[in-house]
Amino acid sequence: MILAIDSSCGTSVAVVSDGSTVAECSDPNTRGHTEVIGVLLACALATAGVSPSDITCVAYGTGPGPFTGLRVGMAAGRAFAWARGIPEAGVLSHDAVALAVLEGAEEDAFPGGLQVATDARRRQLYVSGYSGLDGAGLPVRTSGPAVVDAAEAGTWLRAAEVSAGGIGLIAERRARAGIPQAGTAPVYLRDPDITRATGRKSVLQ
Repeated sequence: MILAIDSSCGTSVAVVSDGSTVAECSDPNTRGHTEVIGVLLACALATAGVSPSDITCVAYGTGPGPFTGLRVGMAAGRAFAWARGIPEAGVLSHDAVALAVLEGAEEDAFPGGLQVATDARRRQLYVSGYSGLDGAGLPVRTSGPAVVDAAEAGTWLRAAEVSAGGIGLIAERRARAGIPQAGTAPVYLRDPDITRATGRKSVLQ
């Protein structure tokens, strides 16, 4: 049973088991991750009717996403996994969006490929390209993730939220197919908005 978390856009927590999302609790706020992550974790577990001891793996979205928001979900996932002594799995957040779109789509629904975009702020987007699903039911990423100016966006799928359920399903399908889980390093495509000062400022100025 997998506990899945994503905070690359809003915040989402899900419990995934046997190929389905048992429960999912989300908040679309893109700036309140710290305030809601604990509530959503408790909500997902309670809704699924499971306890922390039932969870055997934690999967979390690794981005791309803004520095502060993204690390809240990842830190929560790592802390839960460490406390339980269970494995962790990283999943690119765009992959979860692509899975949700491609799962029930016609084979020729995206003749030029699917382009998934999420808000990168500063009038920019994070973008990844996909050609479809492979034999294990996993999204095949053909490009990205990359940062582009929002003005360059074409007929891209602009996702406002990322489902933690999709994060968990990808991790579960990898495990079932014997595919190694992806790394758990965050995908930061830009430096944080706040940077360390490079020099000292005199208090007399």
